[in-house]
Amino acid sequence: MAGRLPGKVAIITGAAKGMGKAEAELFAREGAKVVVADILEDEAKQVADKINKDGYEAIAVRLDVSKSEDWKRVVEQVVEKWGKIDVLVNNAGILSMNGIEDATEEEWDRVMNINAKSQFLGIKYVLPAMKKAGKGSIINISSIYGLVGSGAAVAYHASKGASRLLTKTVAAELAKYNIRVNSIHPGVIRTPMTEELLKDPQNARAVLGTTVLGRPAEPEEVATGALYLASDESSFMTGSEMVIDGGYTAL
Repeated sequence: MAGRLPGKVAIITGAAKGMGKAEAELFAREGAKVVVADILEDEAKQVADKINKDGYEAIAVRLDVSKSEDWKRVVEQVVEKWGKIDVLVNNAGILSMNGIEDATEEEWDRVMNINAKSQFLGIKYVLPAMKKAGKGSIINISSIYGLVGSGAAVAYHASKGASRLLTKTVAAELAKYNIRVNSIHPGVIRTPMTEELLKDPQNARAVLGTTVLGRPAEPEEVATGALYLASDESSFMTGSEMVIDGGYTAL
């Protein structure tokens, strides 16, 4: 079967682990040529090697998402290899739990650079290739904490709120090029980033908060949402937020 992404070229950031890894593997199975982009070069190569061993197509690239030079290099490399870029998933991100009283300026800058600036840079540098192709799908991974507050994680909240409104304004700007831009807002996901938070049952209950399904999601449950947005099935969807949160924001 050709799958739902036949022949599409997709760059996925933060794809060495967790949600990005799940997205890379799923996209490859659905027919995409996948760029496994991560600052963790060895782990990214392992993901790409497994995809290729399974009979699909992928390459691993080292990418510091906060650096313009890295984005330029990666985009040039991908266009040289496969001639185009159809999909960008801005997935890379980090978590800091400190509230306003404890957060430092350095912490703020690091979180904003990796979670928000990275998405601005990614969009900016894939744009020429997508304009040339006359279409594209950009998916920004935000969070439920880009929609609601929690009384903690001040830099994380700010970065994810920035992702949501970056998505909307860029969607309005790029619609004339037939480039769609949407955001995904996951709830509590079981990934390496949340492993410590979910290890203790009492702490896990606190983290899950109002999640009415009463459990964290697996990365694959978010990856399927990204697959829909990457595919032509979502051709009339842009500037929207897809909330995958087990009902966290329902109450």
